[in-house]
Amino acid sequence: MLIDTHCHLDAPEFDADRDEVVRRAREAGVHTVVVPGVTLAAMPQTLAMRRLYGCPVAFGLHPIFERTHRDAHLIALGELIASEKPVAVGEIGLDFFVEGLDRVRQTEIFAAQLKLARDFELPVLLHVRKSQDQVLKQLRRFGIRRGIAHAFNGSPQQADAYLAQGLKLGFGGTLTFERALNIRRLATKLPIEGIVLETDAPDIPPSWAASQRNEPANVAGIAALLAELRGMELGELARLTSENARKTLGLDAVAD
Repeated sequence: MLIDTHCHLDAPEFDADRDEVVRRAREAGVHTVVVPGVTLAAMPQTLAMRRLYGCPVAFGLHPIFERTHRDAHLIALGELIASEKPVAVGEIGLDFFVEGLDRVRQTEIFAAQLKLARDFELPVLLHVRKSQDQVLKQLRRFGIRRGIAHAFNGSPQQADAYLAQGLKLGFGGTLTFERALNIRRLATKLPIEGIVLETDAPDIPPSWAASQRNEPANVAGIAALLAELRGMELGELARLTSENARKTLGLDAVAD
């Protein structure tokens, strides 16, 4: 069984055929799809993914939408976490790639959510773009020792720092492109205990679906390629990466 540790199944891109997307994922062996939240307004739809499909969910305020987040949203987020028991706080983090975003405000929102993760003893699902060292600094500040740095695209040294902090690294569609030499090298050489699989669907499609909508069924192809790159049996890679995800997110306590 495979686990997609990061999929925005609640996104409007799936509104027309979400049932079929879930069916295709299960037929491909992807029986667990983790759905992270991105704004307070979208949390009801995120929760619906748990009710309709048994998806583990996370709640967070995404840095890309920092202009829409308010201090009151952080209070409401804490109340939602307390009442709805998500598997993680996320998608949270820092994005210093997109121009025009307020880095100071992003950091304030990120720090507040790391405090929630610490207080509720939950792992984090991290968005990290051009901000690896700054994110690591905040993780150390709040003593966060469990979570996933999704769509990892840092250096080997930064990868080692995340692993030393106790986090896993998420690999997905980018890995499938032959030109992604650094990502492939990392995914091949890192200890398998530090790796989980993901799609970030509907974004970051793999090479065989370039320019198309991504979906969780593609985890199967990503797993097959990673197994080939690492010289492993696919079943063993699926077992180990799924075990990593389960331990990190406490998925044994939730329905597939």
